[in-house]
Amino acid sequence: MAGLTGLHAGLQAALAAGVTDDRFTQAHGIGGAKDLPISPELAIAGAVAALTVSFTVLAVAWRSPRYDAATSGRPLPLLTRVVDSVPWRVALRVAGLAVFGWGALAAVFGRDLLLNPFFGMFYVWLWVGIVPASVLLGPVFKAISPARTINLALARISGGDPEVGLLRYPERLGYWPAAIGLFAFVWLELVYPYSTELGPVRLWAAVYVAAMLVGGAVFGNVWYERADPFEVYSSLVAKLSVWGRRDGMVLLRSPLANLDSLVPRPGLVAVVAVLFGSTAFDSFRDSLRWVSFLQNTAWIDSRSWAPDVANNVGLVVFCAGVGGLFALGTMTTGVEEGRSRRALPMLFAHSVVPIIVGYIIAHYLSYWVEYGQQTLIQASDPLSNGSDLLGTGSWTPNYWLSNHPTLLANTKVAAVVLGHVLGVVAAHDRAIKLLPRRHQLTGQLPLLFVMVAFTAGGLYLLFAA
Repeated sequence: MAGLTGLHAGLQAALAAGVTDDRFTQAHGIGGAKDLPISPELAIAGAVAALTVSFTVLAVAWRSPRYDAATSGRPLPLLTRVVDSVPWRVALRVAGLAVFGWGALAAVFGRDLLLNPFFGMFYVWLWVGIVPASVLLGPVFKAISPARTINLALARISGGDPEVGLLRYPERLGYWPAAIGLFAFVWLELVYPYSTELGPVRLWAAVYVAAMLVGGAVFGNVWYERADPFEVYSSLVAKLSVWGRRDGMVLLRSPLANLDSLVPRPGLVAVVAVLFGSTAFDSFRDSLRWVSFLQNTAWIDSRSWAPDVANNVGLVVFCAGVGGLFALGTMTTGVEEGRSRRALPMLFAHSVVPIIVGYIIAHYLSYWVEYGQQTLIQASDPLSNGSDLLGTGSWTPNYWLSNHPTLLANTKVAAVVLGHVLGVVAAHDRAIKLLPRRHQLTGQLPLLFVMVAFTAGGLYLLFAA
């Protein structure tokens, strides 16, 4: 991502040269061929074979639905009492508010340097860290959301109820506000030319907080469930965790059964398209082919604004392309009488979630581990004045993962392949429930072809970055 690119490259240059200004740019190496000392052709061929074999096995051995969110899961009453207790909820809210306050301190009073921990907290801890935290712990952002906490405090002071707003949230909006918010974030990181300057990033964060507080006051807590880009992202990824809920009870169940509980709403396809398409474009924009195109095309190279326009167009094309291909793959099948084809993309959108998680792990694993540590070190000096408030300022990052490229390569390829295989399984289980019997297998073929294309394309971009 452009924000991660400038942040990573600039920080390394600053630390090496003793420079504290933050105007550095170079192509980042998150993922890419340098991390993958294996044959791209072999990886792609193996992934496509794994996907095809998986579908064949499912077609033969999986003839009835196996994942039902309404009946699956082992109830955990003791854990339910703990996580629903007031002390537990308060502790999580305080923790979220404390991290938010620390980041706000660095953003408002810190210096405009890449050493400012606000960049790492915003781009790495929040955006990248949402995925592992939500997979391991469930919808964690909902529990620590500073906007929810502030809205709750304001409601308590005014005597109101944070669950109820002034207006009823329009159902037709669904997840569209979250999709727009997610696109705004990836636009800031991927194509905005000043994504590593404190002013613009601080302004984006301020607008986000203001929108969440106003929306929460107007529509109540349902606004955060449908419109908060980070909460929607976290809750979507959390469907791959082993923690679920039904009738207020915490459940331990299969991640695929959790996926089945994802409620299809308008805008859901747009959300998954933005998440997957932007990550794919992040790899593509660092590929030799794209960089050469921008540098060697006379019309673009002769105009300073042209590369930014090209990147904007590229981001839109990737996000729209992912959404369009997925919609085409799901709609090209027979449907039961009375069911609209237009509803199928939304009903199958849950199958893209494992693909998103797999590709994000592959793309950002080493960066999250290593720069996440660096951010913790920088967080001890939020004002960039040499202080060590948290006692972590003297720590040094551990680069063990990058020093084992073969392990890293295998992990990345495995994440992409496993994500797509789980996607095929989820789509197959849903197809058996939705499609007419005569189309339960043949109706999945177009979606299978789309997922094969996603797999091959994702691995190609991973190697090309």
